[in-house]
Amino acid sequence: MADGQNAPETEPVETVWDQNRARGDEASPLGTSGWRGVINGDWAMFGAIAAVALAIGIVNALSGAQDAAWRGGSYDVGRRLFWEMSSIIVILLLLPIPVLAVRRMRRTPGLAAQIGIAAAALLVFSSLHIIGMVGLRKLLLWLADSAYDFHFSLTTVLYEFRKDAVTAVLLGATLWLIESRRELRMAAHAALSAPVAPPEQPASQLIWLRDGTSRIRVAPRDILWVASAGNYIEYCLANGTQHLIRGTLAATETELARFAIVRVHRTRLANLDRVSGVDFKPSGDFELTFDNGQTLGGSRRYRPAVASLGGRTEPV
Repeated sequence: MADGQNAPETEPVETVWDQNRARGDEASPLGTSGWRGVINGDWAMFGAIAAVALAIGIVNALSGAQDAAWRGGSYDVGRRLFWEMSSIIVILLLLPIPVLAVRRMRRTPGLAAQIGIAAAALLVFSSLHIIGMVGLRKLLLWLADSAYDFHFSLTTVLYEFRKDAVTAVLLGATLWLIESRRELRMAAHAALSAPVAPPEQPASQLIWLRDGTSRIRVAPRDILWVASAGNYIEYCLANGTQHLIRGTLAATETELARFAIVRVHRTRLANLDRVSGVDFKPSGDFELTFDNGQTLGGSRRYRPAVASLGGRTEPV
């Protein structure tokens, strides 16, 4: 990250930090959203990023100073630390730019649009990094009664932009993976906290009622009772809905017997799975109470069909 623009001729340009600094950014905070998100996000994670960045900067400065000394130059580690730290500070302040860019790219369909967002973010990131780094160095050296000359030129800007592009690509790829993991965790949490929907009835457990020119699909569990009405069959559902279907009770009884819907009267069938109580009368007739509170009478002829409901023995 540090540039060699203001260094003596014997000192090489230092590019090691810019090629590796994304490694310190791999643990960028999750759940951030822009500058406010970074400030109010996970301070421990952000502190870890800063610590790794500072450590790499110090190593780069020490290595550069040692290389210069071996070539016969001065071991000016202080100057090199200044170049490194000023660049690191600005990049840490600019972390929200790649974070926001990655999140916008993930929400934007189309590769061309995503590339456009990435290119715009890179230009903003590099421009602000160069401006911020130069401005910070000029300010600090001015306060120390010194000066800093960036040697502004197209070659210098392209040199800094090349380093920033490498950093942005590495940082963006890392943030993309982090965002993917964060979204997977959010989706898993939402799935666990979502109410469990009642299981759907298998297709083979549904019946179709022909009502005039239309057909109505009904789950047998929803049927309370079925009654004969002349040439029609009346279906009464648990929600109070009633359907009048042309047919015979005998044919309906055969069709619904596998669903525990049995005949309890010459003109009526009842869904025993919905019965919550049965009251046997002295006359031999009985009255069924369904789980929604409705009642239905049955005749003594069909008393054996309901005698064992609830494990109760049929009275004599």
